[in-house]
Amino acid sequence: MIKPILKRILFIGAFVLIQTGVFAQNTSYWQQHVDYKMEIDMNVNNYQYDGKQELTYTNNSPDVLDKVFYHLFFNAFQPGSEMDVRSRTIADADSRVGDRISKLSPDEIGFIKVNSLDQDGKSVSYTVAGTVLEVTLAKPILPGEKTTFTMDFTGQVPVQIRRSGRNNKEGVALSMTQWYPKLAEYDFEGWHADPYIAREFHGVWGDFDVKITIDADYILGGTGYIQNGNDVGNGYQDEGASATPKTKRGKYTWHFVAPNVHDFTWAADPNYIHDTVIAENGVKLHFLYKNNPEIIENWKKLQPKTAAILSYFNKHIGAYPYKQYSVIQGGDGGMEYAMCTLITGERSFGSLVGVTAHEFAHTWFQFLLATNEAKHEWMDEGFTSYISALAMNEVMDQNRDNPFSGSYGGYYRLVESGFEQPQTTHADRYNRNFAYGVAAYSKGAIFLSQLGYIIGEDNLAKTLKKYYTDFAFKHPTPNDIKRTAEKVSGIQLDWYLSDWTQTTNTIDYAITEVVADGNKTKITLSRKGLMPMPIDLQIVTNKGETNYYVPLRMMRGEKPNTTNYTQLEDWAWAHPTYTFTIDVPMSKIKSMTIDPSTLMADIQRENNEWKK
Repeated sequence: MIKPILKRILFIGAFVLIQTGVFAQNTSYWQQHVDYKMEIDMNVNNYQYDGKQELTYTNNSPDVLDKVFYHLFFNAFQPGSEMDVRSRTIADADSRVGDRISKLSPDEIGFIKVNSLDQDGKSVSYTVAGTVLEVTLAKPILPGEKTTFTMDFTGQVPVQIRRSGRNNKEGVALSMTQWYPKLAEYDFEGWHADPYIAREFHGVWGDFDVKITIDADYILGGTGYIQNGNDVGNGYQDEGASATPKTKRGKYTWHFVAPNVHDFTWAADPNYIHDTVIAENGVKLHFLYKNNPEIIENWKKLQPKTAAILSYFNKHIGAYPYKQYSVIQGGDGGMEYAMCTLITGERSFGSLVGVTAHEFAHTWFQFLLATNEAKHEWMDEGFTSYISALAMNEVMDQNRDNPFSGSYGGYYRLVESGFEQPQTTHADRYNRNFAYGVAAYSKGAIFLSQLGYIIGEDNLAKTLKKYYTDFAFKHPTPNDIKRTAEKVSGIQLDWYLSDWTQTTNTIDYAITEVVADGNKTKITLSRKGLMPMPIDLQIVTNKGETNYYVPLRMMRGEKPNTTNYTQLEDWAWAHPTYTFTIDVPMSKIKSMTIDPSTLMADIQRENNEWKK
């Protein structure tokens, strides 16, 4: 029998172990939640606006929070800001920015000024450092608790330079992106209160209720569902019947709600044409563009193509979950936002469709599969580039054997330049914009196209659908796409994620020797680069083509045999050469090619071929 004193000691010991996590740790996924209610009054004469924000924040983390952080993105558009200085000191500045911020006058800059901030009715202390607002809480937020912040703020819309702003080069009055005090994301890694230096974003999921008061002759479009469509008219009739009265003489209040998004964007112009198209699953597509005779035809032709693009993404990723999407002329190129995109509109038809396809694809890869773009920019830009290339190939009847050839070419140029940095580099830390662009877009797209080479195209297609099913409305990480592909294919892929994204190791395989061996042929392949890969080898003889497959040992599996290949023994990466013999006389062989699909990013394709 255990004595009472011993029982007590054992109980206390067990309690301490449990409390400290030795016996159990909560490692389940969680994410924060925030609901916004905002009202703004826009002055279109001086481009300033007064705002009120009520923000309800739910702490779903296991941590006690004694601080929170907001982004004040418009503060980047001021001389001497981090965006300004970075643009003037990086080796290859974005021509859209250059030194333009440094030359802004006080009435041209952007700003967000916090006039008051309370937590649950109590004033809190805060400091502003550039584009970040640091708030010391009046009361810590415990795990599972909610708190409400109320803020009065004033903003000024900057001259349009990068994404946001007024009076862009195509004459759009207001491109209102990243325009409000936005709570920073807190996740398992901690706070992500990155300064805004013209790169990417990361946001907290939540619901938005936004009222925008502006001159009555302005037409608006953007995130969410219009609640007073019959009142404002302009193509929104029957979308909402609750009338909102004019709040001031000559002004209307536009009322939008947006459920389960992590951003809110709008654009406005008195000269917008507004068209609508009902697409697959009843989704209403909105098109807002300037009444410019030179672009109207292209914007009309764009509309059925956008509907076809939506159908392609629904089929190949997963169903679009919202009831509307808006394609809006504005900004300085193309940029994705919740339920909408802002794109420049004075383009050729092919370019107009292409930028729409890319930005629409971002709805899946970033706005639904909401990766941290600052840390994993290749997951949103690259995956978007991959799927939009496939969509364009089909919707625009391009019929390209390798729709990603441009991505491969960009990657090869980056390798040759010597400027490559690993894809794990923070988006703000690339030495050159060129290196960032290729790493994010081109090398990111190749991650998926090359994954299809490794696990098989059918498995890749299943991977994308399962990835969407499992991680939509969450914040997936690189490990999540890797584990999804592993579960679908049964192939181990840690080596692939590590080498491709965390290093600048390159792939280079070669056919180095082909010799006769009686009535057979002995073939030697060599690995010249550090990055391992399985090998597809096509041999052309007098009788036609024969395919051989050399699995990579560390994969612990093989891709499906969809090309009737002959499987050979696996290749251990540490061995620099691999020799095998085939039952074909050398005299009968015409040529050999490593990776005839060109989906393996081999940096020297010249040594991939052998010809008699």
